[in-house]
Amino acid sequence: MRSQNSTLSLHTALVRPPFFFINGLNNIPHAKFYYVFLCFVFVVSVLGNSFVMLSIYTERSFHTPKYMGVFNLAVADLGESTSLIPNLMAMFLFDSQYISYDACFANMFFVFFFMGLQSLTLTILAYDRLVAICFPLRYHAIVTMPAIAVMLAVVWGITALFIISLVSLITRLSFCKSIVVKSYFCDHGPIFRLACNDNLPNYIMAHASSILFLYLPLIFIVLSYVCIAHALFKIASWEGRFKAIKTCSAHLMLVALYYFPVLGIYFTALASTVQPNVRVMSTSLAKAISPMMNPIIYVLNTEEFKEFSKRILKIKIKNP
Repeated sequence: MRSQNSTLSLHTALVRPPFFFINGLNNIPHAKFYYVFLCFVFVVSVLGNSFVMLSIYTERSFHTPKYMGVFNLAVADLGESTSLIPNLMAMFLFDSQYISYDACFANMFFVFFFMGLQSLTLTILAYDRLVAICFPLRYHAIVTMPAIAVMLAVVWGITALFIISLVSLITRLSFCKSIVVKSYFCDHGPIFRLACNDNLPNYIMAHASSILFLYLPLIFIVLSYVCIAHALFKIASWEGRFKAIKTCSAHLMLVALYYFPVLGIYFTALASTVQPNVRVMSTSLAKAISPMMNPIIYVLNTEEFKEFSKRILKIKIKNP
């Protein structure tokens, strides 16, 4: 009976505000121009990723394990942009910065879910390039459609379970200090730091999230390219090396575009105190630009997409 009473008092002591206030860029003149720019980025991102997805779906030559991964990356890019930027536009262009308690956590789930998918999908694509260059004769036996489908299913399952746990732990917190979230969306870190009860589990989950979706994928990708570089030195001709490097160029650009800005912001924050507006602008730009540039990079740096785009343009010119 005593334990039941203590549990009841714990739940009644929780303070759950009806809404949070998303601070965004605070006291910056002409900040709305930046949000209009993000709107342009969102439109390009939606069009570009939709084109990549439609191309892979309709063109039979793209029905390969590699392009199954590319399709999944486009879905993750589109999902992240859609869960992040429209809410941003609605809040700051129309002065509606309040978001309900439940809607805030739904927003947090979808943003972090698709960000995790992006990172782990880039890891799968690194595995594809590793096998293609280091084990070319066994590539079609190792990297099959069922194998990639299983990998992607595992990635979706792990990401969903982890992010559900991450968000669920927020609901045990009591928010009696402030409801002002110093970010541009319902960000996990700024929210759990508002709590006035024990937030150690949330702190641990934040670091576990960084390990699972940032450090481990990046370590695997770096190690895979070390192996690829070793394999390239065994290729006698420069022409063969260049051809192999060219097949990796698009993926390398995607990796650099996704990880380097995030790591730069993180290490800058560790080395010095980052002004909140600088952090908000840099992180929002990094998260918005990557989904926009990914489809452009694949179209411009992949021969298959170049040929497909040329055929589409010829058809459009002949049949206007």
